[in-house]
Order: sequence, then structure tokens, then C-alpha cells
Amino acid sequence: MTKTKTKAETLDWLRRISGELATATLKRLEDTLPWYAEMPPGRRSAVGLVAQAGISSFISWFDDPRSTPWIAADVFGAAPRELLRSVSLQQTLQLIKVTVEVVEERVASGSVDLREAILLYSRDIAFASADVYARAAEARGLWDARLEALVVDSILSGEADDELPSRIAALGWHGHGEACVLVGTTPRVLDVDMLRRTARHLDADVLIGVQGNRLVLVLGRAELPSTEPGDGEPVDEAEQAAADARASSQLTFLDIAAKLEHGFGPGHLVLGHAVPSLIEASRSAKAALAGFAVAKSWRHAPRPVAADDLLPERALAGDNLAKTTLIERVYRPLKDYSGELVTTLWCYLDNGRSLEATARELFVHPNTVRYRLKRVSEVIGWDATGARESLILQAALILGAIAEPEPSRRRLTS
Repeated sequence: MTKTKTKAETLDWLRRISGELATATLKRLEDTLPWYAEMPPGRRSAVGLVAQAGISSFISWFDDPRSTPWIAADVFGAAPRELLRSVSLQQTLQLIKVTVEVVEERVASGSVDLREAILLYSRDIAFASADVYARAAEARGLWDARLEALVVDSILSGEADDELPSRIAALGWHGHGEACVLVGTTPRVLDVDMLRRTARHLDADVLIGVQGNRLVLVLGRAELPSTEPGDGEPVDEAEQAAADARASSQLTFLDIAAKLEHGFGPGHLVLGHAVPSLIEASRSAKAALAGFAVAKSWRHAPRPVAADDLLPERALAGDNLAKTTLIERVYRPLKDYSGELVTTLWCYLDNGRSLEATARELFVHPNTVRYRLKRVSEVIGWDATGARESLILQAALILGAIAEPEPSRRRLTS
């Protein structure tokens, strides 16, 4: 008949075999967990310390489970940073499982109380590990939110520094190529996850910032998976065709903004112009903010509206970027192409967009006026016959004329 050990005898026995248990655990980890065997020696040692700490902690807990109710959490104090960097939660649970199995096999002949204690402690360890990872994820989420707010503020203020690219990379930005800024009102209940999810479905990436009653989204196109085959790999024509079709059907930024519109509060929604990269997004932000400030002056402004469609209002409000844009995109191209187009456009707008009145003033046929207006549209991309476009073009002509240098006059000499 086997003599039942007292608790003191069991504790003494556990302390004597703790080293043996640790060695057996490390051997089992290397034999059964490929990810553990493939780790660099330093990280493998850190993970091994956690397993050994678990065995020592169990012995202390078995001695007095009520003295330190959360002693299980101390297991992760052996190498918490190294553990969280190199081992996932799933791998941690595998580590716990292997350690418990080794201990159970070694004490299989022990008392029922000891075996039940192992099961109870393994449960506490599992919960403790989940708690450690949850706290780390929460801290990471808070850190990401602060970093994202810092990046968005840098873009809005235009005070980008050398650290901006590294901050963007730390946020896991997947955008590539062009970017732009969308500004609207903050809703009463902001659903950030919904905005990110919607953007992801539109093959776009997004940075989100809240500034009082303004909600700011920095948009970029999410990077498409590469379809280029590697060395010796055959080209899958179906996959290539699908990728090409997807690339060709990419939504414009205005389309993406329209899909995200329901995530904003009531009021105007203004999209800045696209810029080549996220680093240059401050220019788009400046245009979007200026447009948002004057959007109320356009009675029937669409939602969303492009900041460039608000150029006249922005120029009247003193936005130098809008003034420069109107001159460089409308006045200069027309003047460089043909002074005749500038004159025709002036006359057409001054005569209330009347073809006949313009033709009479210029002593040409109305069809000639039509042809020249068509050329204007081809050169600058705006149609002078539209009511809204005519306002933009007239503002550009006025600003261009003001910006023209005074003609030099010769001094008369006796």
C-alpha cells in the first residue's frame, strides 16, 4: 500500500526535482515546437526562462495559493519584452501546454490534490498570459492612436520633419503613390473601425485625426499585391488578368471620399487635390482646410466637393495657394497657347456667355467662338459654357490680369 505524502513532503520533493523538470521541459520544447528550435539562442534562452519560472511559480503557489493570488502573472516577468516581441499568444499557450504535460507526467504518481493543483494552476497561467498580451495590445493601440494623431497634425500644419517617414512606417501605412486629405465635420459618435474597414474594402489606406469639430482623413491607395513572377515561376494568366482588371478599375479619390461620406457628421465635406506621396500631403491638407472654411459660400456644393472646385471662393478669402493655382492652371496655359483664346474667353464671359454677342464684338462667326471655347476646354480642362466653370475661369482671368507686370515705359531724354 502506497503511503500518501504530506503536503510538506510533496513540496520538498517538488523543489528537489524542479531542475529536472525544467531540463525535461526545455528538451520537450525543442523536440515538439519547431518555432522554438528555430529561434536565435538569445530568444530561446529567454523563452526557456519563462518555462522555468512557471515551474518555480507553481511550487510557490502550491505552497500557499492564497498568499499572492496573481503570482501566475509573475511568470512573464522573466523576459516580458523579449516574450512579447518574439512569441505570439498562440505560441505562448503551446509553451504552457508542453510545460504542464511534462510536469503532469512526472507527478502522475502523486496525490490527487497535486494533480488538481496542476490543472488549476495551468488555467490561471493561461488567463495570466492572455492578460499580459491584452495589456500589451491595449498599450500598443493607445500608442498607435497618439502616433497617428501626431502624424495627422504634422500633415495639417505642414511642419513635417525628418522623423515623419519613420512615424508613418511605424503605423503600418500600406499606402503607396498618390495621397490626399479629406476634411469634414466630426459625427456625434465616431466609428473609426467602420472608416478603416470601408477604406480597406476600397483598396485604400487611411489615417484618421480629430481636431475639435473637424474630422480629417488622409487617404492613400493600398498597395496591390505583386503579380510579377519570381525566377523560374510560371505566369498565371488568370491571376494576371484579374490583377490588371483590378488596377484599371481603381476608384478615384473623389469616389473613395463618397463611399466614406456616411462616416462624417452633417455639413460640408472637402477633398484636397492629390499629391505624389504621403510626405507631401500637407499641400493637399492646406487646400482641403481652405476649401472647408469657405464651402458654405457655394449654395449647392456637392458632398463631397473637390477643393479645386472652390478656387474662386478660396481666392476671395485670401488663399494664396488658390490664387496661384488659378493663374498657373488657367490663365498661364491659355496665354501661352494663344492670346486669341484669352481674348475670346474674356469677351464670352463679359457678354453673359452669349455666343452671338461675343461673335459681334470680335467680328467673327458664332461657330468660330464655339471652336475657340472648345479649344479652351481642351487646354485647361474646364468648360466655359457651364455656370460654375465660368465663375472659376473669370476669377482666373481677373487674377491673371492683376498679376501681369506693368509694361515698361521708355523715359524721354532731351
